[in-house]
Amino acid sequence: MSKRALITGITGQDGSYLAEHLLAQGYQVWGLIRGQANPRKSRVSRLVSDLNFVDGDLMDQASLVSAVDEVQPDEIYNLGAISFVPMSWQQAELVTEVNGMGVLRMLEAIRMVSGLNGSRSSDGGQIRFYQASSSEMFGKVAETPQCETTIFRPRSPYGVAKTYGHFITRNYRESFGMYAVSGMLFNHESPRRGAEFVTRKISLAVARIKLGYQDKMSLGNLDAVRDWGFAGDYVRAMHLMLQQDEPGDYVIGTGQMHSVRDAVRIAFEHVNLNWEDYVSIDPSLVRPAEVEILCADAERARTQLGWEPSVDFPELMRMMVDADLRQTSREREFGDLLLAGSW
Repeated sequence: MSKRALITGITGQDGSYLAEHLLAQGYQVWGLIRGQANPRKSRVSRLVSDLNFVDGDLMDQASLVSAVDEVQPDEIYNLGAISFVPMSWQQAELVTEVNGMGVLRMLEAIRMVSGLNGSRSSDGGQIRFYQASSSEMFGKVAETPQCETTIFRPRSPYGVAKTYGHFITRNYRESFGMYAVSGMLFNHESPRRGAEFVTRKISLAVARIKLGYQDKMSLGNLDAVRDWGFAGDYVRAMHLMLQQDEPGDYVIGTGQMHSVRDAVRIAFEHVNLNWEDYVSIDPSLVRPAEVEILCADAERARTQLGWEPSVDFPELMRMMVDADLRQTSREREFGDLLLAGSW
């Protein structure tokens, strides 16, 4: 029989790529949906005929127990989170409830459904759990590059909540013998990234400027440095983590650093424009406590998982710009049809 996977956050960037990957591997894929009016369900609309959905909410313990009991999954991928870091200063309590306590609630649901009621279980139950940890946990980094043993110094409520989720996952692994792992994923982007994230903000603005719909764009700290990769590559690592004989935590990233300025330059050069003619700095977009440098040491993932990224950063930015050029052109054509009364 094919394996069953339950994905929280299935309508997000990572969830949609992971669903595609698991379906290609022959899985039955279930998505946890908080009500039927999910505004981003369109991200997986082309997969809907191959997916199953179950109601549940990371802020509601009983709904998670019910969902896990109904699906009886072999693997659970907890990707559901409020993932836009700047928002975590405005809604710190909500972000902590979802990104921190939501992990605990899902682990508790697995524990209850699997009958892990005592101390360490001999077999850890049947459900394997993946927690989406984050490079933001490293924060004001103690060393560069960052690996699995680098200490955490989170610099945002988001990073703090993710650190709790990471440690509670490890605690359930050690306390109950649960097969529970965390992927410490560094920034990963794609054409499916939300428009509020800086790489997508850049690619969308470049497309709109090139097509004459926008004159300028504003950014915050151009000197912030990140290790950016392609989301489609990173979901392969998630799956590989749950196929190992023993559970463990892994850093996932490219090991290559690029600044926001690099991202801007590559994107504008792709459409033959000089970025300095179009970009201005807005101090209000700078984070209250900035994470200046993040760079992954993914040696463990390479040696133990056999994982390697396939898309480099310049290729990623060009891919995103091309996708936004197509999308913006389609929107213009649709608008022209509406104006002409042909729709």
